[in-house]
Amino acid sequence: MGFLSSQERDQNQTNQRNDLGAVLRDGKEILFQAFNWESHKYNWWTNLESKVPDIAKAGITSAWLPPPTNSFSPEGYAPQNLYSLNSKYGSEHQLKALLQKFKQHKVRTMADIVINHRVGTTQGSGGMYNRFDGIPLPWDERAVTSSTGGLGNRNTGAIFHGFPNIDHTQDFVRKDIIGWLRWLRHNVGFQDFRFDFAKGYSPKYVKEYIEGAKPLFSVGEYWDTCNYKGSILDYNQDSHRQRILNWIDGTGMLSTAFDFTTKGILQEAVKREYWRLRDPQGKPPGVIGWWPSRSVTFIDNHDTGSTQAHWPFPSEHVMEGYAYILTHPGTPSIFYDHFYDWNNSVHEQIVKLIDTRKRQGIHSRSPIRILEAKHNLYSAIIGEKLCMKIGDGSWCPSGREWTLSTSGHNYAVWHK
Repeated sequence: MGFLSSQERDQNQTNQRNDLGAVLRDGKEILFQAFNWESHKYNWWTNLESKVPDIAKAGITSAWLPPPTNSFSPEGYAPQNLYSLNSKYGSEHQLKALLQKFKQHKVRTMADIVINHRVGTTQGSGGMYNRFDGIPLPWDERAVTSSTGGLGNRNTGAIFHGFPNIDHTQDFVRKDIIGWLRWLRHNVGFQDFRFDFAKGYSPKYVKEYIEGAKPLFSVGEYWDTCNYKGSILDYNQDSHRQRILNWIDGTGMLSTAFDFTTKGILQEAVKREYWRLRDPQGKPPGVIGWWPSRSVTFIDNHDTGSTQAHWPFPSEHVMEGYAYILTHPGTPSIFYDHFYDWNNSVHEQIVKLIDTRKRQGIHSRSPIRILEAKHNLYSAIIGEKLCMKIGDGSWCPSGREWTLSTSGHNYAVWHK
């Protein structure tokens, strides 16, 4: 799909929604990734239950939980028996108690949907573990792509190596997945979905799964490598964000996507390269600059940060990162480690930023006017009543109508 303004895209999506319900809510969502890579070691469902009141009080609308089903690996990303809710994070009983606690505190829960790959129970053709005998959804080798040792069709996306990749072109596979998603949604009680490794299969299947199970909010992990020259990040990331937009378009505009473009640019910008935060059209340079209502911004997750640290945000600049995403359009997501494992100061600063966002009515489609974007300073006005700056350059808004809302190391936010 070619370039459209975000307003045109939103209108198209509204026209296509029909009776699907509030797929993308009201634009005032604040997500929380409620785990990291090591959480399976700590009786997680019970541990998290004690934090639900604090999560709700902070203004979080949706808590993304790790994969809830039985998995070959403890982290949950090598699913086997999709209908077993006993995992390394805890028992089915503990999970349901946690979901009930979130519901009581009016925080939706987001299930991590791992449907690109599945670990077999039995050796089938070629001596590979590509059969799923003895467990619910007892698929045979036809459910596995030929690219990964099965008897199905070729992958419709990137190959996830080391595991049988599921063949979503098969009618019986899609029917079973929709049945499972409906079970998670209506029997287990999850309301939102996060689609893992969304590069691995065609987005048209995500559209079908959302239409079939009707989650209230969906986000896809379409993680693509940014554009680099050697080790230097290119200023222009238009082709990178266009690939994410193409994926969203492919879902029938029913899903949001994590804004990996913004993360990649922002974590370079805070190293005194704030000029990166304004594209040639004067807009934010990530997905939020083109289609903010479908952009989920974030600083780190269980892959980029945590103990995996594949692509971590510079730790000394994390609060600048949050000052950016929590004042800007898009749907911001907060990472567990920053909120609970760092120090109380970081927790309190994030809570103040969330509070300011809510008080000033900032939402996923809020207009933005960038005022400064140079080596040591970035500043912008968002909506009508909020102004912010990051960087060590000295700056404050002109006019006596502005009052400081909150500030910290190399960031400040004002309101009218």
